[in-house]
Amino acid sequence: MRRKGDTGENLVELLERRLDAVIYRMKFAITVFASRQLVSHGHVKVNGRRVNIASYLVKDNDVIELTSKAKEMARVIEATQTAERDVPEYVTVDHQAMKGSYVRGPKLADVPYPVQMEPSLVVEYYSR
Repeated sequence: MRRKGDTGENLVELLERRLDAVIYRMKFAITVFASRQLVSHGHVKVNGRRVNIASYLVKDNDVIELTSKAKEMARVIEATQTAERDVPEYVTVDHQAMKGSYVRGPKLADVPYPVQMEPSLVVEYYSR
């Protein structure tokens, strides 16, 4: 509510800035829950520093990489090779180096949700 602009767009941007969501979007994990576990177990670095808080908000142009131990995990390698989903344009990723960057905050149309989301209804529900 304190941010300027459309509250629904701001909500989506904040959710997509979470570190676990970024790891999922970069295809380092098969599910959001697996990405949360990857972060909480200390396998992720942001700008060279280890971060184990899944709700950490990533800033524009932050570099996200996996630790050397995580780069060898079978689940991570399997996730990067899956063709099930694409990497959105607001993140860049190099699956060979297991490293990527968060380019910018997305708009609602940029986020590849499997169903059409109505953030205005969510904002209306929580504003009571």
